[in-house]
Amino acid sequence: MSKKRFVLRMDMDTMKALEKWAAEEFRSVNGQIEFLLTKCLREYKKTGKRKADKK
Repeated sequence: MSKKRFVLRMDMDTMKALEKWAAEEFRSVNGQIEFLLTKCLREYKKTGKRKADKK
């Protein structure tokens, strides 16, 4: 699988929280971001809606 590189900017509080969460799950920050995005995309495909749209 080929992967595309890109720059991602985020505020320091978000980055610190992401680093902590990734470490707790034994992932790199990149791995954690990829895991979360993949999980969200799977959920979106199942429902066809964003979670905020569900009611």
